[in-house]
Amino acid sequence: MLLGTQTINSRGHLEIGGCDTVELARQYGTPLYVMDEAAIRGNCRAFLQAFTGRYPAGVDVHYAGKAFLCLAMCRIVQEEGLSLDVASGGELYTALKAGFPPERIAMHGNNKSFAELKMAVENGVGRVVVDNFLEFSLLERLVEGRSEPVDVAVRVAPGIDPHTHRRIRTGQVDTKFGFNLAAGDAAAAVARAAQTPGLRLRGVHCHIGSQLLDSESHADAIAIMVEFLAGMRDEHGTELEELNIGGGLGIRYLSEHAPPALDTFAERLTGELQKHLELRSLRAPRLLLEPGRFIVGEAGTTLYTVGAIKEVPGIRTYVAIDGGMSDNPRPQLYDARYECLLANHADRPCDQVVTVAGKHCETDILIWDTQVAQPHPGDLLAVQSTGAYNQAMASNYNRLPRPAVVLVRDGAARVIIERETFDDLVSHDR
Repeated sequence: MLLGTQTINSRGHLEIGGCDTVELARQYGTPLYVMDEAAIRGNCRAFLQAFTGRYPAGVDVHYAGKAFLCLAMCRIVQEEGLSLDVASGGELYTALKAGFPPERIAMHGNNKSFAELKMAVENGVGRVVVDNFLEFSLLERLVEGRSEPVDVAVRVAPGIDPHTHRRIRTGQVDTKFGFNLAAGDAAAAVARAAQTPGLRLRGVHCHIGSQLLDSESHADAIAIMVEFLAGMRDEHGTELEELNIGGGLGIRYLSEHAPPALDTFAERLTGELQKHLELRSLRAPRLLLEPGRFIVGEAGTTLYTVGAIKEVPGIRTYVAIDGGMSDNPRPQLYDARYECLLANHADRPCDQVVTVAGKHCETDILIWDTQVAQPHPGDLLAVQSTGAYNQAMASNYNRLPRPAVVLVRDGAARVIIERETFDDLVSHDR
């Protein structure tokens, strides 16, 4: 499975963005995150075009920064005309340091601190997505005496249980995120936001989960959220101007994964939205979406150097790499599965079944029982679809330095996050 701009060159090496991955590994070392700039930009444009062309009331696409964020990524998102959602003070600080327009930033988080809210308000972020009643109290302190109101949206838990891993479900009844709709908390939050001096309620938000491989859960959420909007109109006489349905569209981690085509996905969601708006005689709100994994997931590849190979007769062959759960914790967190190939022998048939093992002092398995060409120590292993939630979740477990990130395009590579050093590891020790 080749993704984005990946090709196999005349030397049998995997190329990404016109760059030979063997040369990238030689120059920058491994493990190495390789991000395909053309693929990222293409995904931004495709998502924006798919929805804006189908929903005349207006669309804003916010890139979900939690998937992968750094200064360079902020600039790409800005250049491609997307807005940005951030979920912490650190993500917000990164965006501001990159010069991202604050009015195009939405501030998320289920437990925002006073300091984080203060940073958001003082820097004029476009939306604060209120997640709990404590935040109203904190915001009331922050808006006192301000001449301009703070624009907010209310996050709603619509009670949708999507078909995805239990640790990346976020919209069900039993969730830490948002105001529970069934219990009446969502309606109470909307009323409080509308009545709080210094706050200007713009709309409502929901996000039901991640890595969704169909559009059914989104369609269900749209129906519920439109019904909620109609209820707020009928009860308070106010038609909210924005509906944010979050992100969650899945990608291809495995060849067998078949997420809906983007145009099909957009057609279903906008069609469902317009249908339910008409049924409720509601004015069409502006539609907001928050893709993250879709934008960067398939655009990322991680390169590793193969080390020790151990065969357990009659059971399996372990192929050890120079990274693992510190640069990709998703297999440990979500039982995530990946495909891989030997980047230096990408033209050879994948006819050997091996288990790719990390180097950490855990049962650190990156990929169980996957097919690759016959590996040897020193070979270069490329793991596909690692652009989302890999670097973002990376750690220093076993005091491994976090890998570098290179951005490749048109045969050129540039470092956008430097590789950590051993000195970096001890720089904050006392």
